[in-house]
Amino acid sequence: MTHSRTTIQALLAEHGLAPSRALGQNFVADPNTVRRIARLARVGPGDLVVEIGAGLGSLTLALVETGAEVIAIEVDRYLIEPLRAVVEPHGVVVHHRDALDTDFSAITGGRRAVVVANLPYNVATPLVLRILESQSTIERLLVMIQREVGERMAAGAGDEAYGAVSLRVQYFADATVVGRVSPNVFVPRPKVDSALVSIVRRDVVRIDPNVVGEADLFAVIRTAFGQRRKMLRRSLADWTTEGVFERAGVEPTRRPEELTLEEFARLVAAR
Repeated sequence: MTHSRTTIQALLAEHGLAPSRALGQNFVADPNTVRRIARLARVGPGDLVVEIGAGLGSLTLALVETGAEVIAIEVDRYLIEPLRAVVEPHGVVVHHRDALDTDFSAITGGRRAVVVANLPYNVATPLVLRILESQSTIERLLVMIQREVGERMAAGAGDEAYGAVSLRVQYFADATVVGRVSPNVFVPRPKVDSALVSIVRRDVVRIDPNVVGEADLFAVIRTAFGQRRKMLRRSLADWTTEGVFERAGVEPTRRPEELTLEEFARLVAAR
């Protein structure tokens, strides 16, 4: 039931369309890949899925095959007509809107839901963070994003990709790279590999905000990673007070990419 490369090209030709470079559109044109994504999303009968960036419905159809209820969001007005023609006969509700401005509880009726998405590079990080920060009805996400971005979201202390974004995701959720996708399955073919990232919201944020305030914690993290190659005693020189490192049990000669979220929290609490 899912699209092949031939089907994608035929749909584009039928509607006089071409993938939008401005919107970072790369349509998945491989049935095995979309079924793999649907399987990794761990959805089925009784689940509500919100698919972001449904495009021409390749992944949408694979999600429908699982038996889950699917709501599709698409920002490109030119794709709405062909998308609806493909997926509405299968019971999918299509919304023409920008996910960056969407109140997900409004389109799901307040029900808990899973987000599945093929996200372009330029919106992946702000969109994932917005969902984690403000859309509490979304319990988990399975996103396909540029490999570099996915590895950054899932990185732990000491990993090359580790940074402020990694820590922001960790504050709200547990993220894991669960697969990789070749450029060959897309139309058009991107220049980089993609990663499949599973993001599961925590029941409570990782650092108790009654002990260490969220704003204070991430102000320090941003400051430290603003000079990530420097030792903490230098990158945090304008922030620190006498004895902070000793009280926190953190060596001032360490670099920010070596610290866990809990260690940053100890620094803030010790100030």
